Amino acid sequence: MKIAVLGTGMVGETIGGKLVALGHEVKMGSRSANNEKAAAWVKKVGAKASQGTFADATAFGELIFNCTSGSGSLEALNAAGKENLKGKLLLDISNPLDFSKGMPPTLFVSNTDSLGEQIQRAFPELKVVKTLNTISANVMVDPARIPGEHAVFVSGNDADAKAQVKRLLTEWFGWKQIIDLGDITTSRGTESYLPLWLRLWGALGTPDFNIQIVKKG
Repeated sequence: MKIAVLGTGMVGETIGGKLVALGHEVKMGSRSANNEKAAAWVKKVGAKASQGTFADATAFGELIFNCTSGSGSLEALNAAGKENLKGKLLLDISNPLDFSKGMPPTLFVSNTDSLGEQIQRAFPELKVVKTLNTISANVMVDPARIPGEHAVFVSGNDADAKAQVKRLLTEWFGWKQIIDLGDITTSRGTESYLPLWLRLWGALGTPDFNIQIVKKG
């Protein structure tokens, strides 16, 4: 499959690298066609990896991963172009973290709205599924690095798109416990978890942790 990965940070590099290792063709998108971090990633990952602008990547990809920072997500998707996004499935991994006042960051949208909803409103013909935004990059692509079953969540308006995401989370990344929270408004919950996740990281001294959901039979 041809896949677009938007963003050159740790999440984009990790997701893109895993997808190439699985045999997919991956184009990493950034603001410029000759981004140095993207070029270094392409050199490291190999022949099925390529780079370009956000528009280049989304025109190339049948499937899109939004791995940009939350503060830059709408700008990146606008640069990608509505025609390149129309009708496609976007896995939104971004979080609305505001680092302007230092650490720990705050959320620039919460409670009555979410970044996932903002993206869906801005691009109504895009099938947005919020997922993987509650865990570290390495756990996203390798849940087995944490013992036992633990949960990943999906939120989105399109039932078929969510079903496709559930399949690829299982088949590509090895996830076993996938919880469908409902429509895209439920991404308010997973995005609002990030302040706790960051504090847990500080308390535990590692980003390799996750939530296990246990319910009464």
